[in-house]
Amino acid sequence: MNQPVIAVFGASQASEGDGAYEQGVLCGRLLAAAGYGVATGGYGGLMEAVSRGARGVGGWVLGVTAPSVFPGRSGANAYVSEELPADHLMERIHAINDLSAAAITLPGSLGTLTELVAAWNLGFVAPFSGGRPKPLITVGDRWARVVAELAEILATDPYLVTCVPDVESAVAEVIARVPL
Repeated sequence: MNQPVIAVFGASQASEGDGAYEQGVLCGRLLAAAGYGVATGGYGGLMEAVSRGARGVGGWVLGVTAPSVFPGRSGANAYVSEELPADHLMERIHAINDLSAAAITLPGSLGTLTELVAAWNLGFVAPFSGGRPKPLITVGDRWARVVAELAEILATDPYLVTCVPDVESAVAEVIARVPL
């Protein structure tokens, strides 16, 4: 894998035909068409949608699954190029972040929030060890409100998160900030 990989976080409950799923497909397609690989949690919902979009244009997709956490799930979705099983949820989230050059957060719930906050925290602590924060982009007004509220409540800088209105803007941010 010679191309940069972009992590994409999002809801596991999105279904084909709803707007969120279609936006996930578009996100994966745009990232892969621009030359990036994608990494997701590997299961259904927006993880599947992003994987489907990327594979539909010949892109490479890493699915970081957590079989012991989700024993009822039958493995990675059909669009994953390579599955990487993790032993527990935090290992899964850190693996996705470690393997990626940037992250995009699509609509989601508590799991997606956990992924966003973990990536945000990794960006916050990166300079302590001489590293640089990776681009972290959220899509939609809901995440913009969450980021602003958390930044205020926790007295942290929101500058580590770029909030954009749509998938096209998120991919444009990646293209501008993550060289191929």
